[in-house]
Amino acid sequence: MKYGPLPVSDALGALLVHGQTIGGHRYRKGHILNPDDLTRLAKFGVAEITVARFEHGDVDENTAARRLADAAIGRGVRAGIEGTGRVNIFSKSNGLVQLDTDAINRVNNINEAITIATLRPLDRVETDQVIATVKIIPFSVTEDNLAHAERTARDANALISLQPYRSRRVALIQTDLPGLKATLSKKTTEVIRNRVEAMGATLPSSTIIPHNIEAITTSINQAINNGAEMLLIVGASATVDRLDEIPVAIERAGGAIEHFGMPVDPGNLIVVAYIGAVPVLALPGSARSPRLGGNDLILERLMADIPIKSADIMTMGVGGLLKEIPSRPLPRTTAAPRHERANQSAPRYAAVILAGGQSRRMGAINKLLIEVDGKPMARHAIDAARAAGADPIIVVTGHAAEDVRNALGDDVIYTYNPDFDQGLSTSLRAGISAVPVTCDGAIVALADMPRITPAHITQIMRAHNPDEGHVICVPTWKKKYGNPVLWDRRFFDDMTTLGGDVGAKHLIGENTDLVIEVPIDDDAVLIDVDTPEALAVLAAIGMEVKT
Repeated sequence: MKYGPLPVSDALGALLVHGQTIGGHRYRKGHILNPDDLTRLAKFGVAEITVARFEHGDVDENTAARRLADAAIGRGVRAGIEGTGRVNIFSKSNGLVQLDTDAINRVNNINEAITIATLRPLDRVETDQVIATVKIIPFSVTEDNLAHAERTARDANALISLQPYRSRRVALIQTDLPGLKATLSKKTTEVIRNRVEAMGATLPSSTIIPHNIEAITTSINQAINNGAEMLLIVGASATVDRLDEIPVAIERAGGAIEHFGMPVDPGNLIVVAYIGAVPVLALPGSARSPRLGGNDLILERLMADIPIKSADIMTMGVGGLLKEIPSRPLPRTTAAPRHERANQSAPRYAAVILAGGQSRRMGAINKLLIEVDGKPMARHAIDAARAAGADPIIVVTGHAAEDVRNALGDDVIYTYNPDFDQGLSTSLRAGISAVPVTCDGAIVALADMPRITPAHITQIMRAHNPDEGHVICVPTWKKKYGNPVLWDRRFFDDMTTLGGDVGAKHLIGENTDLVIEVPIDDDAVLIDVDTPEALAVLAAIGMEVKT
């Protein structure tokens, strides 16, 4: 590929290297220049422009990405649509990611232009989640390098694949000791049922028995005889030794202890055993919580028919300190490609309207309650989001929460942020945490932008396309970023750990390749009304304002 500046008169058919606006016309990076383009460029005084031209043996970025993705995919995964030199690879079902890491490294070492990025081996994913991306960095690669990468991928047989979960019957045994609350056993059953059902298994019932060897042995034998394909045991007291009641009972029931303990925290006190081909896990106390623990790492593999041996468990220490990390790539459903969603329901977006600020710059007046065109300022944000199809509408209150609720009405979901005086991020955390799991994403809007219309929000929603990497949709006016912003739900975990008064701006900066700019025809997306001067501007442009 030839790359560099050329006289405009010689640039016909070349690819534009840099996106730019000339004479009011926006030229995108990678645009192929046509005769009308050259005429326009010359008219506005552009004599030279930086372009790229293919040479013999070059393969364009999209074709190259498609070919390499097709060579890389194995069982349980599919390749998405090619665009901007990228093809995302999606899971076809729930399960665990399987990778040939050595082969992936060999592909990435062929040439700097050819890259494959993936999740980690054995990461847990859901159907239609992005698990890898093939990216060709320049506009083209040589046929020789691409063919080398394809051979390397195919020689691996399954460079990127998925091991799906297998449905099975799970039995749960809980032991009881004096003083243990009955509500704890009920909660434990619910937590563990949710855990195993998320991996395609069923938990027909939970048995509660005394915490002694005889009762545990009898209950284990009954579960196996009743057809249990996996057995989980939660003791009233933690297992602290191989000679404790639960390990001894497992052995008396004909089982063999594979491993006791694991270098993962929380989750140290786990027992992994087998009775024939049936896995038996004595779970640690931390399994009573839905939070991630060592038991999850074991369960995930067993549910995907990946055997667990003592040597496997002993290698889990690096990265095994789970209690201090805020998130992990646990299941996050992302929208399927548009071409495969034709027979499915349309994407669902919540609206999170931030209405918890103290309105200090407006003076003694609470800006959100000021009437603009006959209704409270914050009500405009609600009505625009609803008319655009957002559901549910979540309003985050803080300062003067009761006054705000009384003014806005009861046709929305309210969530109160007690830490509203600590910055915008606290309201964002509260709002995102209230978004239902059934939503594909959320429009995050400010309550002091009454000029935002349903058309603005609809335009932003239509830009959302995970298959093309468009998962942060930011409205722009004259190249300046504005609000509201649509966030794909894959960012929700990160947004719930934010701090300070800057919202999620840094997440946009850290994920520029996932941002889609949405040009808007007016400056409404830039104007928040937080001062008396801004209020006067509303009146000057014809909006009726009553303070």
